[in-house]
Amino acid sequence: MFLVVGLGNPEKKYFNTYHNIGFLTVDKLAEKLGVKFSKTYSKASVAEGVLNGEKVILAKPKTYMNLSGASVQSFKNKFKLKNNQILVVVDDIDLPKGTFRYREAGSAGTHNGMRSIVQNIGSDFKRVRIGIKPEIKPLDLADYVLSDMDKEIREVLDSVIDAAANYILEHIEGLKK
Repeated sequence: MFLVVGLGNPEKKYFNTYHNIGFLTVDKLAEKLGVKFSKTYSKASVAEGVLNGEKVILAKPKTYMNLSGASVQSFKNKFKLKNNQILVVVDDIDLPKGTFRYREAGSAGTHNGMRSIVQNIGSDFKRVRIGIKPEIKPLDLADYVLSDMDKEIREVLDSVIDAAANYILEHIEGLKK
């Protein structure tokens, strides 16, 4: 079993913001797996699928970003998951736009959603960080990450979201071997 958690904020007004990159990525994964977010449990919208015989749970916590760890902890307990069966997808202000990075473990960095998860389950879970670094450092980080993406930026990020989703699927397939 493998859990992929995309971080974002649940309200519609946040749909097209930088901080919802995690949600957008698990939406792309659901599309590629041919599954829909039709269930709710562990404080999250959930889609379930199978990839090469491996059960894959996709989750979008309904908590706000800063409380994401409670949802991840609930999944971990419910399914008796080990941290190496959990992958979190998140936006990263320190990575250039149009890039992503995979890590087996690490710190929360400046990301409050990741900080919440680390506080709840520790730091030894997998993560894919998708770059949203602005050209010029914003005066207010919260305003930037919660701002709407314009069409040009969204096209760049849609491309990296697709690449990250493909990478995640290949990674899950590799775990089965």
